[in-house]
Amino acid sequence: MIEVLVVDDDPHVARINAAYVSKIPGFHVAGSAHSAAEALLFLRQHAVDLVLLDHYLPDESGLALLRRLRSSGMETEAIMVTAARDTATVRAAQRHGALQYIVKPFTFAHLRGKLDGYAALRRELATAPRAGATQETVDRLFGAAARGAAAWGGGGETLPKGHSVLTADLVREVLQGAAKAFSAQEVADRAGLSRQTAQRYLKLLESAGLVRHRLKHGETGRPVHLYHWAGPP
Repeated sequence: MIEVLVVDDDPHVARINAAYVSKIPGFHVAGSAHSAAEALLFLRQHAVDLVLLDHYLPDESGLALLRRLRSSGMETEAIMVTAARDTATVRAAQRHGALQYIVKPFTFAHLRGKLDGYAALRRELATAPRAGATQETVDRLFGAAARGAAAWGGGGETLPKGHSVLTADLVREVLQGAAKAFSAQEVADRAGLSRQTAQRYLKLLESAGLVRHRLKHGETGRPVHLYHWAGPP
């Protein structure tokens, strides 16, 4: 059983996230915390495999807590679950060892995809030889780590060179479940990206069959491309 600590400053959100985790086979909610200090104390007193970590905490940021965990030698893994969309925070989370990054609001299916990917990684690690790993073994391990992150592709695809799964997820989160289609500029504004970057990832997702677009003709000027999510919910 994978023991999970849910960390969120909002007790109501923490309860919802914990309820989601409890629905996923193989996962057990060890507890909840609503501040960095409370989370750190819990981790020192309990064996926890995974932390679902909010960035916006009342005493210090989730990233600061993640750095503290790494510097103290704690081996607990972390998945960021936060409304922070700016690329600086996303990149910092990646640098400090967050396995995944989930942008609020999200669906149960999306969270389950990330956690299933994490569980697959643990299974691969448990069966991998302790010494003398072959390239095939290494590829399987990294593939297991990527499966949850690459859930946007629906089939375990890998991203082309020069593309980031986290950025693809930011674009997907904007479109998935949206009530209307967005222009590339609107996607960029909501995801905290440049228009050029948003356009590049929209085309990538469109080529994967996950995004579709239509033209909106105005009274003057060029038609606007409007994008909507066409992949699984």
